[in-house]
Amino acid sequence: MKVAISQTSIDGAEKNLNAEATHFDFDSYKNRAISIWDKQLSKIEVSTPEKEKLETFYSALYHCMIHPSMSGDVDGNYRGRDQKIHQAQNFVPYTVFSLWDTFRALHPLFTIIEKKRTMDFIHTFLNQYNEGGRLPMWELSANETNCMIGFHSASVIADAWMKNMIHSDSLGMYKALVSTSNYNKLGYPAFNKNNYLQLEDESESVSKTLEYAYDNWCVAQVAKKMNNKSDFDLFMKRAQGYKNLFNQQSGFFQPKKNGNWLADFNPKEVNNHYTEANGWQYNFFVPHDLDGFINIMGGHKNMETKLDELFNTSSDLNGRTQADITGLIGQYAHGNEPSHHMAFLYNYVGRPYKTQEITHKILNEFYKNTPDGLIGNEDCGQMSAWYVLTSMGFYQVCPGFPEFTITTPLFESIKINLENHKSVDIRTSGFKSGLKYVRVFSLNGKRKDNNSFLYSDIEQGAVLNYDLQPTKPMTKSSNYKPSTLPHTKINSGEIVIAPYFNSFGQHKNTSDSISIYGYNKDAIIYYTLNGDEPTQHAIRYHKPFLLKDASIVKAKAYTVMDSSSTSKTIIYKKPNDWKIKLFCKYNKQYSAGSDEGIIDGVKGSLNWRAGDWQGYQSQDFEAIIDLGKKQSIQSISSHYLQDTRSWILFPTEVEYYISDNGVDFSFYGHCANTILADDYEVQVKPFLSINSTLPRAQYIKIKAKNFGKLPDWHQGRGEDAFIFIDEIEIK
Repeated sequence: MKVAISQTSIDGAEKNLNAEATHFDFDSYKNRAISIWDKQLSKIEVSTPEKEKLETFYSALYHCMIHPSMSGDVDGNYRGRDQKIHQAQNFVPYTVFSLWDTFRALHPLFTIIEKKRTMDFIHTFLNQYNEGGRLPMWELSANETNCMIGFHSASVIADAWMKNMIHSDSLGMYKALVSTSNYNKLGYPAFNKNNYLQLEDESESVSKTLEYAYDNWCVAQVAKKMNNKSDFDLFMKRAQGYKNLFNQQSGFFQPKKNGNWLADFNPKEVNNHYTEANGWQYNFFVPHDLDGFINIMGGHKNMETKLDELFNTSSDLNGRTQADITGLIGQYAHGNEPSHHMAFLYNYVGRPYKTQEITHKILNEFYKNTPDGLIGNEDCGQMSAWYVLTSMGFYQVCPGFPEFTITTPLFESIKINLENHKSVDIRTSGFKSGLKYVRVFSLNGKRKDNNSFLYSDIEQGAVLNYDLQPTKPMTKSSNYKPSTLPHTKINSGEIVIAPYFNSFGQHKNTSDSISIYGYNKDAIIYYTLNGDEPTQHAIRYHKPFLLKDASIVKAKAYTVMDSSSTSKTIIYKKPNDWKIKLFCKYNKQYSAGSDEGIIDGVKGSLNWRAGDWQGYQSQDFEAIIDLGKKQSIQSISSHYLQDTRSWILFPTEVEYYISDNGVDFSFYGHCANTILADDYEVQVKPFLSINSTLPRAQYIKIKAKNFGKLPDWHQGRGEDAFIFIDEIEIK
């Protein structure tokens, strides 16, 4: 049987068949495939007597070359993002762009061994922009999946641009970058306005803030190439947005809610504020401004200490189950992408031997020639690309800045065959299997003291020599000298960091004072109490103040040269004096701020990740509300949320009871759920009970029955459902 496929038509499939499968000689096809793959895998030649390492390396290189994959027909027809058929002009169209994963190592590897294909990828991006209005985020078969986060096509384009690979349609590409950075969904508008995201703005707000900052830096690099200074300044401001979520007291990037740090932060907790990760695993994602990050971390020594803690703390995880977090060394998770650059950060603080120790461990322990030989999800070649680059002795920490930082090669000799018929020869002096430490690194016979080299150093061919030694070097404080370290840094003006408040929740007692905190020492903070934008004519902050009424407090920090984005906290006054006693335990990630968060007069929205709902798993909800005095009860309602995809289902029924003394209760009303569990629409429903006799009572008891185990048709079948409740109303 001969089979052909096409994304355009049956006609296209038949043309592909006739062009590529003209006979039934199986051995001929097999031998041709062997020849093609032999040529492809020969782009890198490694030498080692260890057969398993050889097999592991070439398995990894093979994995790197499966995706992206060609999506057009032999006649150049392809299906565009507009679902129309187009004719490719002077490029080969591709698909399967898992960019959140692959921008980190796979695409930088391709700029070395697949320059022509890299330009085909980028022309595919540009065509998809023209056909669909946005550069790809995670494209699959002419569809934007909107999977993962960021707009990392910007990284791939900027990296190629900085490596002088862009020679045509530069203006069109730049317009596509700028347009995509201003997309009107996924939290882009809030980020672009404030240079960071709060959890009310968007789920996974910390991860998105960090990755949007990096992507905007990528656009800034292209703006500079285009001599567009105003755009460059704008995007460089956005690139520093990471500073707004760095808590200098804890030393972590943390989520903000209602203008302040979210309470009860635990860096090991996996939750909705990070993407497939926790606070540890996103705490070093500032690849584009490591100098700035080291500075706010408190200097090189503090950065080294934090890295040591990352790799040496316990591997315990808290919070929700996240299958992607695997391959743990301390809290470093090599089985998932956000951690992949972290082992190389020791080079930036003058401790290269620590980079060499950790990468040696990962290369030898986390990659095996076995069915379970990868420590995590391959993610379209990213896991393997890390191995290929690192085993050759270098890695690009910041795609878009064409510099590679080094580590110990895994092989005695390596030859990279470039498309221009030149080669990069990697040699190890004193090689012995198992040696970890580099004594001297040289490029074309010249010693390099900063443990790095540029893409331009190798694009026309080069010789890299690693002189190895068996023991780690003596450490000296002089290793922190800037001249001996690699760098990434933002050279434009520093942003003024947004101030924050002490209002952890949305409610304050009249006796509680409001404090406003700033970071920039030379900044003056001004604030308003009526929701107006704070100018330098507003109230100047000197000390904490009291509020008697509900208010929208806005604050802004000003320096002589610039000002921060505006911070806002909404202060409500609780509309009642009710008290609540819970007979169930909510998940601490879903607390609505406190026990009283469900009787505070503020209803949760469809965005349950914003933290305004209480979530109960594996249990029924039960609570007693004390109204403070006996009164007529006209109606009782409680609001629930259903998001079946996220295991949150409406209760099967809700019962209400009333009492004079809080002990002896009588039945008030019953509400049965009428919404099916397999209704995947995210929705909120009040369970309302009305009693026309207006009985009098001081205490109200509410019981909501949990759905129980998720059914067989559900992706989480057999697991326990959640009840999400916010706002109990009694009239």
